[in-house]
Amino acid sequence: MAGLSFNPTRVRTPPLQPHQPTSNFASFPKFTDLPRRTPRGLAEIQRLVHRFRLNSASESSVSTEKELELYNEDEEGPEDDDPTAELSYLDPETDPESISEWELDFCSRPILDIRGKKLWELVVCDNSLSLQHTEYFPNNVINSITLKDAIVSISDELGVPLPEKIRYFRSQMQTIITKACKELSIKPVPSKRCISLLLWLEERYETVYTRHPGFQKGSKPLLALDNPFPMELPENLFGEKWAFVQLPYTAVREEISGLDTRYVFGSGLDLDLLGIEIDDNTLIPGLAVGSSRAKPLAAWMNGLEVCSIEADTGRASLILSVGISTRYVYATYKKTPMTTTEAEAWESAKKSCGGLHFLAIQEDLDSDDCVGFWLLLDLPPPPV
Repeated sequence: MAGLSFNPTRVRTPPLQPHQPTSNFASFPKFTDLPRRTPRGLAEIQRLVHRFRLNSASESSVSTEKELELYNEDEEGPEDDDPTAELSYLDPETDPESISEWELDFCSRPILDIRGKKLWELVVCDNSLSLQHTEYFPNNVINSITLKDAIVSISDELGVPLPEKIRYFRSQMQTIITKACKELSIKPVPSKRCISLLLWLEERYETVYTRHPGFQKGSKPLLALDNPFPMELPENLFGEKWAFVQLPYTAVREEISGLDTRYVFGSGLDLDLLGIEIDDNTLIPGLAVGSSRAKPLAAWMNGLEVCSIEADTGRASLILSVGISTRYVYATYKKTPMTTTEAEAWESAKKSCGGLHFLAIQEDLDSDDCVGFWLLLDLPPPPV
């Protein structure tokens, strides 16, 4: 099965009640392509090896290129790095004014300090990893004031403006993060679309936390992620028809690039940063939704921080995940052996692409044009 990792050129150190749509969805379609697409072939995503070189908190707050080192499988691992060190880095080739959104995690780690108490850590980055910051805190200073001061300190030390938005994925930290952000006139955005941050945390668990002298093997995350029972879909989010579809990787990239050049709603992912290497003809699975009110539907969806879509074959439904822990029954279908097989095939295609999939909103399912396009990624919860 395909995997994901950072690109090393970027890395620094009750039962379910089925809902009734305003007009019935089309009968469950064949697993097929969007019109005029003839993709073929499948290539695995290659897991790339990488490392962070951390600089001590007592050193300069901005790392230089000389302080950063990449390695491959034949070279020496990260044993020389100090797992107790902190990192503060800004890519010298990045315009600080261009970084307007941060991704943030403020949570305990499976590490005990000298008092025998859980150590907390603040991890901050932007979606391109041009900005990276890590900082440890004792558990008796965890509050919104500490977080607010740390955000200001990052801005001052790295010479970047305070962000317009900060995304975070832990609902348990919502009060602290929201209060700190609002005092700084920053918009807090609860969202699991913190892809760079989530992958970075996975990497740090493997290369930093497990090597820390206070690491507690088998320790479970203090703030586990929520996975609540799906709710009924709000009426403003109903579509009229839907279909499982596929697009070749090249067409997916075209749709993502079009988000910047055309007036469509949606959101992409930095595929280069994720280290995804896929053949141009690789089939990427998706869900196409047709609606005569496609534009307002896409506009509503655009404010939801769409994370992923899941085919629940047990309940014959599609589950839409948005924000941090909100899950909706997006659509239902008649459960038959054929529809179950098609839904299973769609899920299997997702796994073959490392969890990559998409949502497309169109005025007509026979159209090649999208009003909204979201590139999505299934990710397991972080190990911390």
